[in-house]
Amino acid sequence: MEKARHKIDIDFLRQLDRYDLYVKKRVSTVYAGNRPSTRSGHGIDTIGYREYYPGDEMKDIDWKAYGRTEKFYVRQFEEEKTLTVHILLDTSRSMAYKGKGPVSKYEYAAMFAVGVSYLAARSNDKYAISLFTDEPEIHGASRGTASLLRTVDTLSDCVLEGLTDLDACSYTYAKMIRSRSLVVIISDFMEDISHIEAAVRRFSENDLLLIQILDPFETELDMTGDARFHDMETEIEFKTYVSESFKKGYHDALNEHIGNISAVCGRAGAGFYTFTTDTPIFDAFLTAVGRRL
Repeated sequence: MEKARHKIDIDFLRQLDRYDLYVKKRVSTVYAGNRPSTRSGHGIDTIGYREYYPGDEMKDIDWKAYGRTEKFYVRQFEEEKTLTVHILLDTSRSMAYKGKGPVSKYEYAAMFAVGVSYLAARSNDKYAISLFTDEPEIHGASRGTASLLRTVDTLSDCVLEGLTDLDACSYTYAKMIRSRSLVVIISDFMEDISHIEAAVRRFSENDLLLIQILDPFETELDMTGDARFHDMETEIEFKTYVSESFKKGYHDALNEHIGNISAVCGRAGAGFYTFTTDTPIFDAFLTAVGRRL
């Protein structure tokens, strides 16, 4: 029997086209030309100057400007306009969950990843969607919408398996980033807060955005009575009775975990947003990306 493909609806990309001017205004500072890279570009044309950033090459320092201002400035070249957008997409088994939402957590997360990549492609920036569970599946950066359509096909056929280990994956992936970039991590983040904190710390030199995707049932636990819960990653099952006090304890624990992630991101200057899969994807996209101004 042929395996069913994931439903990754990209119709909302037409909405991004329809509201093109609005989107460009909202996300203009997320993309190229407005953040220093750790290594200056070496294009033909000098397009301006910016203050020295640790890691810049000494030969790019404008010593005449230093003589006038006693501050270090480096020349910016045309190629430095290009930004690389690194997207890490959780493909562990827990992302396959589809309860009360219209799509699975993975399908929603994949649509968000495609949306970010689409805006990068429209700006002629590089983008890479890499997958991760307990180890990363790293994909090289691409340009253009043609590559993005091939990526959508790959994501539609992705097999969701394995456990999540963001700590280990971020350790490996961070070594691949050669210049200051936009890093977007999309996951349900249902793992130990220490793993999440380690990843945030490793990527903190970049513009970092964490997007948490949950199913409405996970946030509401809208049920009462005897129940059997199944952990999709560990395969552990347990039976319990869901009472009002049980639900209160569950909600308190979930809110505490989300609050801890928010605090970790806040200390690092990273963005953090939580969405359920019944949130219109276009609205979620503008909320998360548009507020990075």
